[in-house]
Amino acid sequence: MKTRAAVLYEMEASQPYKESKPLKIESLELEDPHEHEVLLKIHAAGLCHSDLSVINGSRPRSLPMVLGHEATGEVLKVGSSVTRVKEGDHVVCTFIPSCGKCIPCKEGRPALCENGAKANEKGEMLEGGIRLSNEDGQVYHHLGVSGFAEHAVVSENSIVKISDEIPFERAAVFGCAVITGIGAVMNTAQIRTGSNVAVVGLGGIGLNAIIGAKLAGANEIIALDINEDKFDLAKQFGATATFNSSDDDIDEQIKEYVPGGVEYAFETAGVVPAMQVAYKITKRGGTTVTTGLPHPKDEFSFPQVTLAAEERTVKGSYVGSCVPDRDIPRFISLYKQGRLNIDPLISEVITLDDINEGFDKLAGGDVGRIIVKMH
Repeated sequence: MKTRAAVLYEMEASQPYKESKPLKIESLELEDPHEHEVLLKIHAAGLCHSDLSVINGSRPRSLPMVLGHEATGEVLKVGSSVTRVKEGDHVVCTFIPSCGKCIPCKEGRPALCENGAKANEKGEMLEGGIRLSNEDGQVYHHLGVSGFAEHAVVSENSIVKISDEIPFERAAVFGCAVITGIGAVMNTAQIRTGSNVAVVGLGGIGLNAIIGAKLAGANEIIALDINEDKFDLAKQFGATATFNSSDDDIDEQIKEYVPGGVEYAFETAGVVPAMQVAYKITKRGGTTVTTGLPHPKDEFSFPQVTLAAEERTVKGSYVGSCVPDRDIPRFISLYKQGRLNIDPLISEVITLDDINEGFDKLAGGDVGRIIVKMH
């Protein structure tokens, strides 16, 4: 079948993207789903920095590629051996397909699935191979989803069935921003009730980390960013104080506000300066967690003696250390109860034809989440 999709042919295009148009909207050929795959009608997809990092060359991928990993839609067709979903089900896509067979999967850590990671690195499906093509040949998949398209074929292990009561434009963010931000707080760090928390970087993931800290019963929730225009939104989500992370004495400011620093600091911007701030404002005996994905060549350094002498902990959090089948329905239930309000996170809803301009806004750092509505 044919599907319209946003295809990236070259990385490191000049800005503004509205003019250089790194993403080309084209009609592609999409194969039928294989044995353990499903055909989705994509209804909505979020613009994420993980997509932007491919466009700007920070995270090189095989090209050409249909981008988009934070997506939601409706099942139109299922492969012959699919048992998890049926036609008509509403689903959220997860960008780490879990095979269920490797050691991390068997240990209950599907975000670290070895076979899923290999498939994503190759730009292929979990079952192997590629389902997208144009006149010139194959078009690679992005993280097993390729959600910037009207239709997609994905592994049944890349989707989670959800309630049909939640609008697609809201459901999309549960596939990345919500589970990564809230999951980092609740799963990776497992913060203690009453502890003091700081979040450095107030994009979609950072704002969800603030939501997670509030849900977990944190005391002070300190929001930091170089863009002070984001502070009001951070407070709306639960931040108790805001600081400009670019201030030269930011660590002194935080340690004066919370004597000694915070028990938990979360770096969610994906840049080394943000990680440096997060580590500096973490107190003795505290934990610094990073969810960011900087350029592979970027390096972060710190006085090694502080790890032992101050009993410090540094943790990485990928996809919020989530188990999607467990956590996505749980978070959506909280949303339906009115206890997890992600509505203000959605800055704008656009069409697929406006996607390049949307990435200009994301790169400018002035938005929470932009959603592409496909149908």
